[in-house]
Amino acid sequence: MTFKEFLSSKTHAFILLVLSVIVLVLFGIRLCDHRGEPGYPEGVADSLAVTEPTYFYGICIDSLFVEEGRVEPNQYLSTLFESKGISPQVADHFARHDRDVFDVSKIRSGNRYYFLSTNDSLETPLFWIYEIDRQNVALFSLTDSLTAWRFQKEMEVNLDRTRGVIHSSLWNAVIENGGDASLAANLSDVYAWTIDFFSIQEGDAFDVVYERQFIDGTPVGMGDILYCDFLHGGDTIRAIAFEQDGQAGFYTEKGMNLRKAFLKAPLNYRRISSTFSNARYHPIFKYYRPHHGVDYAAPAGTPVSSIGDGVVIKKAYQARGAGYYLKIRHNDTYTTSYMHLKGYAKGIAEGVRVKQGQVIGYVGSTGASTGPHLDFRVFKNGTPIDPLKLESPPANPISEDNKAEFQKIADYWMSVVKETGVPAPYVEPVEVDSLAVDSLVLGDAVVLGSL
Repeated sequence: MTFKEFLSSKTHAFILLVLSVIVLVLFGIRLCDHRGEPGYPEGVADSLAVTEPTYFYGICIDSLFVEEGRVEPNQYLSTLFESKGISPQVADHFARHDRDVFDVSKIRSGNRYYFLSTNDSLETPLFWIYEIDRQNVALFSLTDSLTAWRFQKEMEVNLDRTRGVIHSSLWNAVIENGGDASLAANLSDVYAWTIDFFSIQEGDAFDVVYERQFIDGTPVGMGDILYCDFLHGGDTIRAIAFEQDGQAGFYTEKGMNLRKAFLKAPLNYRRISSTFSNARYHPIFKYYRPHHGVDYAAPAGTPVSSIGDGVVIKKAYQARGAGYYLKIRHNDTYTTSYMHLKGYAKGIAEGVRVKQGQVIGYVGSTGASTGPHLDFRVFKNGTPIDPLKLESPPANPISEDNKAEFQKIADYWMSVVKETGVPAPYVEPVEVDSLAVDSLVLGDAVVLGSL
């Protein structure tokens, strides 16, 4: 059969077509495998390359014109829109209907914004984008739909470590060693139940591992404290972060909860002006009488917090005594009293339940007082005791069910902090089925042994 006769056959022609397609496909695969090699046809790589679209806060901007600006002092959204020929009704619509996304009346001077417009001679605005802060962005569609939504930048979390010796205050020591004020405040919160930071001594020291938060490579804040050794008065108090029963907390290496039933002090004070005594000379009444409390000198208006959960059982005024004062019953054993207050926090009334650390009032000088201070008293079974000697029972320790998991984390941190530098995050070990591994090893051994 001649080639012409072969082509005249429909069946043979179909076979030839299929073979041609197969050859072309194989040639294409061959080209893909050798792109960039010597001898590869020029221009083929460029024709096969696919250009990735460019997105800006989730919007493809390949065919758009992007204009950046900053909010000027005393500038409103309506005037900003007006500069782009956008109707004031559009700004009014967003102000009335999209406050749940962002209240446009709160745009701040200096914040960055963008207009995304058509990339032509008209430059018709299609979107307005406003950076609320470093992480949160509000986007507004300027087309007929007039919709608004939020975009949140991805936050990167890295570990950091700060160590220092205290010479004057915890705050100064943290700053001097590369930390920031938020780290000092968070450390105070971690140890609020075990250390009175107004009794910090020179030579006390800390070593803390914590999370630092970054957006676009710029530090924006700190996350959680994961581990800390705090040397106070010659004793090292260890804090290991652990979540138990859905509640995050800090525990010693033995699994004891750092949180106690009571705070060490009900306020941030400057000094203790008077201590617990059975015979103190009263500066106003000019005779000796019992003073069954501790006087904390502090500026008027300093917030006063309840040292523990409880119920307000007394809210009253005593002209020649406690002035404005509160009494809180914490349990069947302990009651506390807060005297000479300037006033009460909002919502405080007899019968109201309060939480540990909740602000209940403010330092004042009401009643029989010579200056602003808090007279703080503690009663155990109705008998006054020295607040500075109060032995606070701890909260729940690590439970039996969580001991094994906690011990893994505790052992990890206590081992890695012995080394210098920033440790790597704790990673939960992957459990491997030992029976399956043994079977695999034994199986290989059998095969090898049978050869």
